Amino acid sequence: MEHQRRLDQSLPERKGQKRKLEEEVEEGREISVPSGEARRALLSEVAAQLTILNSTFSWKEADRAAAKRATHILAELAKNEEVVNVIVEGGAVPALVTHLQAPPSGEGDRNPKPYEHEVEKGSAFALGLLAVKPEHQQFIVDCGALPNLVDLLKRHKNSSSSRAMTSVIRRSADAITNLAHENSSIKTRVRMEGGIPPLVELLEFTDTKVQRAAAGALRTLAFKNDENKNQIVECNALPTLILMLRSEDTAIHYEAVGVIGNLVHSSPDIKKEVLLAGALQPVIGLLSSCCSESQREAALLLGQFAATDSDCKVHIVQRGAVRPLIEMLQSSDVQLREMSAFALGRLAQDMHNQAGIAHSGGLVPLLKLLDSKNGSLQHNAAFALYGLADNEDNVSDFIRVGGVQKLQDGEFIVQATKDCVAKTLKRLEEKIHGRVLNYLLYLLRGAEKAVQRRVSLALAHLCSPDALRTIFIDNNGLELLLGLLGSSSLKQQLDGAVALYKLANKAMALSPVDAAPPSPTPQVYLGEQFVDNPTLSDVTFLVEGRRFYAHRICLLASSDAFRAMFDGGYREKDARDIEIPNIRWEVFQLMIRFIYTGSVEVTLDVAQDLLRAADQYLLEGLKRLCEYTIARALSSDPAYYTRDS
Repeated sequence: MEHQRRLDQSLPERKGQKRKLEEEVEEGREISVPSGEARRALLSEVAAQLTILNSTFSWKEADRAAAKRATHILAELAKNEEVVNVIVEGGAVPALVTHLQAPPSGEGDRNPKPYEHEVEKGSAFALGLLAVKPEHQQFIVDCGALPNLVDLLKRHKNSSSSRAMTSVIRRSADAITNLAHENSSIKTRVRMEGGIPPLVELLEFTDTKVQRAAAGALRTLAFKNDENKNQIVECNALPTLILMLRSEDTAIHYEAVGVIGNLVHSSPDIKKEVLLAGALQPVIGLLSSCCSESQREAALLLGQFAATDSDCKVHIVQRGAVRPLIEMLQSSDVQLREMSAFALGRLAQDMHNQAGIAHSGGLVPLLKLLDSKNGSLQHNAAFALYGLADNEDNVSDFIRVGGVQKLQDGEFIVQATKDCVAKTLKRLEEKIHGRVLNYLLYLLRGAEKAVQRRVSLALAHLCSPDALRTIFIDNNGLELLLGLLGSSSLKQQLDGAVALYKLANKAMALSPVDAAPPSPTPQVYLGEQFVDNPTLSDVTFLVEGRRFYAHRICLLASSDAFRAMFDGGYREKDARDIEIPNIRWEVFQLMIRFIYTGSVEVTLDVAQDLLRAADQYLLEGLKRLCEYTIARALSSDPAYYTRDS
């Protein structure tokens, strides 16, 4: 439940779409901020067009032609976002709002009317471009744009079909999209002005560009606005939106899946209605779309569907979503990878889906995503792996492909991911018994060498102390770990050393605490010949002014204290010479000899100093030798401790 809550909090947010009117804007157009003379010239141009607009609000053909040209000039200027502020400051907005409506009719007006819909289209287009800048949205609305724009959405009801009429409807929908973009109060105003019903009707308009524009406006209006969502559903938009999901026009199904995504976001009741209306299969179909944006939206939507209930998770998998989602994990598009990992993470929280996702090839690409530098992508992958680890049938696959090492070695960006990975390792550890352990032992005996090594490394960390003999003595797991120390790969050497250290700790946990120190158990040591030997030495200690040569890998495997020193954030991590200020040369030499050989003769004259050093560097075996030596001295001569202290 804790993971589910955390995932809900990090649910990727959908956005309302801001309509940039791409087809009207030249690609690569150079944008420059007007200043000085250029700014004055621009203001003069705006004022000239404003004068025309203020004097041509009539049906006279000359007035309509002049007004059409003026709105066109202002729209062309507004395509440069850096010029938008100058146009607004020049006073163009009120005049453009006026021309969103048709002039009053007179007895002498011609029929058909000159440039019918053309001026209104130009005004809507210009205002939509000005609304791209959020700071102007409210001002345009306050000037009265919304009622006029909503009226334009209904033009087809009172006019014969024409290209101009279609264009004015589309421009009006686009302008509403930009005005309402990430502006909650304007979204509400659109609903109050009656804008949602005509937009829903336009989803069935004959022109596909109008359909797309209407869907884009509904998408924006539905984003984080529950009242708007409810009205869109009440206007019976769902059946048409679901039909649009099956459109061969990528622009249509992209907008449709976006509307549905915003409708179901944080709205469980609408989510159920959408599923009942038959959205599931066409959404799964979009996972194979040639439009990456539609694929991304579909994956996100399936992740939201999967949170509904366990049955829905199973239905999504049964209807063929897993394979395309896994293919998306390997896309070059980071957002596609993020959304597919999100969807698979939700699906993997159901026990019936876990083995299927792994069997379909989902495990390896999810593990690879742990290397991502994108925190959300990394976390989504980690959460999916957490789900897969809950199924016993996946444990051996995790280990066989090196998943345990990947989880242990990963550099995770956020704490939530670190916690998730720790819980995944715990899940795996809890399943190392019975048939899972038997199969891993089978791999130890007969798999290829690389797999055998991965299994032995993983089991050193995950197995219970009771299984140590079975795994590492009876099935040669220890021999495999010892072989890693002779590898030409420094990484494999370190992995082997750390695994052996883990084994040693588990073995010591089985020993009675009060027993005398046993003879050193078989382990891998560098040997006496490497003590204070400069051969292959990569670190030097300064003890009482004298140099002492050592080898980091041996020290790392021996003690958490040395591991923290070399692998943590201490200044010694990258130092070549490390000063040891509080240990005598003789004591330090004995301590290192124990690390390199596993045994050392502890005499009474050094026992207490050596015990303090062993405690400082967390060498439990050496501590027990020192304690045993002191205990024997106390039992034979109780005055010994008093004299020396």
